[in-house]
Amino acid sequence: MLLFSHLHLSFQIPAKMLAVKRKRAHRLLTLCVLLFLSCFGPVSSLDLCDECHCKSTTVTCLHKNLMSIPQPLPANITTLFLTGNNISHLNESSFPVRLEQLTELYLSGNQIEQVDPGVFNNLPNLHSLDLSNNRILSFSPDAIPENNKLRVLNLSQSLYNVSYTDISNLLKHSFPKLSNLNLSNNDLKLFPDGISSLSDLTTLDMRNNSVVSINNVTFSSQVLKRLDLRDNALKDIPNGTLADLSQIPGLWMYLTENPWYCDCNMKDMVIWLQKFDFVADKANMTCFEPSELRNAPLLQVDQTKLQCNYSGNMKGVMETSYVFLGMVLALIGVIFLLVLYLNRKGIKRWMYNIRDACRDHMEGYHYSALNSRGESEAAGTGTGIRHIVVHAYTPTHK
Repeated sequence: MLLFSHLHLSFQIPAKMLAVKRKRAHRLLTLCVLLFLSCFGPVSSLDLCDECHCKSTTVTCLHKNLMSIPQPLPANITTLFLTGNNISHLNESSFPVRLEQLTELYLSGNQIEQVDPGVFNNLPNLHSLDLSNNRILSFSPDAIPENNKLRVLNLSQSLYNVSYTDISNLLKHSFPKLSNLNLSNNDLKLFPDGISSLSDLTTLDMRNNSVVSINNVTFSSQVLKRLDLRDNALKDIPNGTLADLSQIPGLWMYLTENPWYCDCNMKDMVIWLQKFDFVADKANMTCFEPSELRNAPLLQVDQTKLQCNYSGNMKGVMETSYVFLGMVLALIGVIFLLVLYLNRKGIKRWMYNIRDACRDHMEGYHYSALNSRGESEAAGTGTGIRHIVVHAYTPTHK
């Protein structure tokens, strides 16, 4: 009996030890799961502020190698800095929760390539958006909701191969209250016509592009205060645009570093520059062409030297025109001869038909003339015979 009790105790002790080991293993597993979720699962606002820098209602995550917008963001956030990360794609999941108080968003230097529709729908009070220094290939006009409150938009050095039509549509339909627009360093060759629809625009930065002309550009904004067109490819500004710019009160313009062509077409612009003072850097504007006026100050150039010399160029143009005209006429002659050759049987038949028609017509005319002559002669002969008969039988009176 004593032996049996010892055996029972010997089996009972390992069972208790096994239960303790199981509890310890369960606790260890739970700890591992929590550790995994803390590292790879959703980050709480507290964890976000541990990784980034949070101060009051501003969150700053600079150069953290983030691949997407960190989640969740504090509900009371007003300013978010995400500069220098690797967020290449913005979609609806970028801001899944409505953030009523977020007003400033900085996404510069993130290699962003695509901005999908509805990205900023949950940011109804966004006032400032910085997307500079990215490589945007596609920017949907529906990325920002209608009736948004965006006032500052920075797209400097970010529009990579975006079409002119897409830019114009984006500006026309997405920014009813925009006042500050930065499109510098984008290699734009045309002035986006969507800018004319921005009635509240006060600052427009178009520096360091390749804009060749601002013809037919109208500025509907009468509150425009700063227009920067430095370092483009402008050769002159047409009179219509000069007149429109003259009507905007309080405007300051910047026009240096353009290849101004100082010929007869520049006279009106020189007079305009001398008359108005709102071109802040006009004293530094210089001629680029012709070569004899290169680097001459535009305000000091002698207007008698602003001549349009067409002699050399026009001679070449006329020679080219004559050669081209001769080639066109020769081509027309070859085509005409080819048509004649291909339709020679039809043309021959057509000529025979015309000949037969003319001959029939002439024969008919000759026949009708003979008939008319015969009838006339017959009528004359009958009259003579009647006269003779009457004369023969007329009695004589003695």
